[in-house]
Amino acid sequence: MNQPSPSRGLDHLVIGVADLDAAGEFYASLGFRVGARNRHPWGTENRIVQFPGAFLELITVGDGTAIPPHGQHLFSFGAFVRDALARDQGMSMLVLESQDSHADAAGFRQAEIGDFEPFFFERQATRPDGSQVRVAFSLAFAANPAARECGFFVCQQHEPQNFWNPAFQQHENGASGLAATFMVAAEPLAQRDFLSAFSGAAAIETADGGLRLDLARGRIEVLTPGAADARLADDAANRAEPRFAGFAVTVPDLARVEASLGRQGVGYRRSERSLVVPSGAGLGCAIVFEQG
Repeated sequence: MNQPSPSRGLDHLVIGVADLDAAGEFYASLGFRVGARNRHPWGTENRIVQFPGAFLELITVGDGTAIPPHGQHLFSFGAFVRDALARDQGMSMLVLESQDSHADAAGFRQAEIGDFEPFFFERQATRPDGSQVRVAFSLAFAANPAARECGFFVCQQHEPQNFWNPAFQQHENGASGLAATFMVAAEPLAQRDFLSAFSGAAAIETADGGLRLDLARGRIEVLTPGAADARLADDAANRAEPRFAGFAVTVPDLARVEASLGRQGVGYRRSERSLVVPSGAGLGCAIVFEQG
């Protein structure tokens, strides 16, 4: 597989939840500002946690009657989210930024990591003052046969001035950015070629047998089950299929976050430079606060 250049930064993470409003309340209890409920044309619904240049997409199926099936050259976002959520809650898709979705789709085809047509959609978004604005996106999908439960695509914004909003990026916990996403695989090295081709970044083997890819924004880490258990308190570390385990955000003051978690009664594990809310307490997704 050929490696594209330059590297793409983290754009957003798709995190499936059974109850969108309850998930929004949970993330708010962790000190995040959670956006209003939005609806996709095919019926999935989301709420957004936004950082500069990146965001978390909490998503549920809602009325899924308009979800199209996958096709020969059609990757159905809605179908993937629905099927992933039928397995369990948690992160199911990794999304990197795109400046040109058509060029990226052609690059994925050339690199033999995807042969899908770009997908365009638009929806209405709500500003802090309650007004409605148009947001629009084009997506280019890739496919990783070595991680079939993990979705991968890039996202091009067509109305970025309507989507990104500094007011939405102010969080009570002080989170200032999406720092990392974590994947768990019994054989991390089997993910190297795909992730390098998808991201445009070099995949470096770590001392504990994992992989690390430093991107234009944030990083991807592929952990062994043992490392995931040790670092993320991952209660499903020994599942057979490679999967996404969670993410990290950067915060200025761990003590402040720790005090908030204690007040909310949220279980966590502390190390010298991070706090981890395990997936068992985090709606199927490990949430890491890193000192930054």
